[in-house]
Amino acid sequence: MSLFGSFLSDEQFQCSICLDVFTNPSSTPCGHSFCVSCINRYWDGAKVCQCPLCKKTFQKRPDLQINRTLREITEQFKSMRGGVAGKEKRGRKGGGGDESMQHNLYDELRKKLPRPLPNLPISNTDGAPPGESISALPLQVTNSLASSFPNHIATNVNHTSVPPPPLSHCSRSSSRRRFTLSGAASSQNIPLCDVHQRGLMIYCRTDQVCICPECETEEHYDHDTVTVETEWIKTKEQLRLSEQEIQEMILQRMGKIEEIKMSLTEMEMAVDRETAGSVCLFSTLASAIERSQAELMEVMELSRRAAEHQADTIMRQLEREIEELRKREKALVELGQSDDHVHCVKTFPTLSRPPNAKDWSGVSLKTDLGTATIYRSLAVLVDKFQEELKNVLETGFPAPVLEPSPVRTQPRVKRIQEYALDVTLDSNTAHPRLMLSEDMKSVKCGDRHHNVLDKPERFDRVVCVLGREAISSGRHYWEVEVGGKTDWDLGVARQSVSRKGKIDYTPNNGFWFLSLRDKSKYAFRSEPSTDVHLNLPPNKIGIFVDYEKGQVSFYNVDAKVHIYTFNDIFTENLYPFFSPCTNKSGKNDGPLTITPVNMTE
Repeated sequence: MSLFGSFLSDEQFQCSICLDVFTNPSSTPCGHSFCVSCINRYWDGAKVCQCPLCKKTFQKRPDLQINRTLREITEQFKSMRGGVAGKEKRGRKGGGGDESMQHNLYDELRKKLPRPLPNLPISNTDGAPPGESISALPLQVTNSLASSFPNHIATNVNHTSVPPPPLSHCSRSSSRRRFTLSGAASSQNIPLCDVHQRGLMIYCRTDQVCICPECETEEHYDHDTVTVETEWIKTKEQLRLSEQEIQEMILQRMGKIEEIKMSLTEMEMAVDRETAGSVCLFSTLASAIERSQAELMEVMELSRRAAEHQADTIMRQLEREIEELRKREKALVELGQSDDHVHCVKTFPTLSRPPNAKDWSGVSLKTDLGTATIYRSLAVLVDKFQEELKNVLETGFPAPVLEPSPVRTQPRVKRIQEYALDVTLDSNTAHPRLMLSEDMKSVKCGDRHHNVLDKPERFDRVVCVLGREAISSGRHYWEVEVGGKTDWDLGVARQSVSRKGKIDYTPNNGFWFLSLRDKSKYAFRSEPSTDVHLNLPPNKIGIFVDYEKGQVSFYNVDAKVHIYTFNDIFTENLYPFFSPCTNKSGKNDGPLTITPVNMTE
């Protein structure tokens, strides 16, 4: 299990929807796995099924089955993880009483000293009986402190009221201080001077050492000296100040924990408020659209029936008149073939007069569908919806009236803006047609090639330029203004990408970026290319790189909307990538401008 636990973690068996270990895992056609109930709820009610991770779209909802192999592995992981937790718990409950007493004594000494104790052996390692190892602990601690701290503190430690160890045990270690066996020094366990063999009872503040009375007379007669007890009283006051500082730091961090909890509560309330508001807003629009569609279908059906009735009436009248006209035509033909001239002369005036027929020149079929009124009503509704949506973008959904929250002592943590990177353009990589501003924050495409050196790092075919800042770890974010342009490319590129000749701009070749073509066609250069439909054309694009997670994300800064995220594995330096594309005879001559990140909440 130790080998199993060293390679596997909860994250490897975690569903990215419920953020818990898989329950009945199922895999989508794109290869990502989720709990079967989570992915089914995610797709319920959706018109188009997408993978929550890679956003791949499926024309037909996949028929998901439980991945039995992954389920068995997950269950084994759960059981093994539970076993390890039990062992650790039992291990914590066990342990010898003697060793626990030693640790408690050692911890008490650590709390009373101005800085941490060095690592000392607490267990009995030199063969002495357990009782001796416990009694020897104070001496081990004090002697180690004497060699690890300044001399005045070391001496004070040696004067702590800790019982001395047995003499036989003291003789086992040559590194311990020698103690006198006679006189006042032996009664107080005071260390001896190496030169005069007298107790170190005086502290020299000038040299910061503990000395004996003879040392004071011979070498420290003009120094600032006090008794060791006096210096120890002063040192204890400093210890109390240090303890107060530590307590203040603890209180500050406890306050920060409460602030984070409060922020999390506010976030949960904001999610509930946003969910309720958006459901109400879109449900109203959806209901109005469905109602308008039903009215349109009804009106158009009535108009079709009316047109059929009108056409049938007109055609019947026309057919009757045609029949009448054909009879007269036949009579004229017969009159022209008759040899009875008298009859012809008498009859012709009657037949030659125009028949009593209707003038059909102004008659036409009514083709008006009668839907204009409905469309106008729907247009008014959509305008109202857009106005409400604009208000939501600017101010959000109104929050319920609550009691005022305590004033924060520090500002809330920014999201991706706190990772702002000051990006500048690298002129050594710029295509010869590109024109860079003096501050290296703006780039646009000119009409002709400039006279520049053909360096190995310079792009010679595609009009693009890299940023100067290398990204090899951590998280980084920058923003680029793109408003007014019809074509551009933005993202990141690997350091080793090809820069000469024709280049295939795909993630496999080290490019991850978003493209705009013909002012409205947004796409990502994935394999194959992924089209993106943006309802709100961005004026400013935000690029966020998480190197360790292998993610490159794009945002509509003004609308505060996430657009897309690449997921990959980065193994070398990345550089910001900018391409203003060709100017298209002035239609696309606007620049790409790196703007300062607005650090807003």
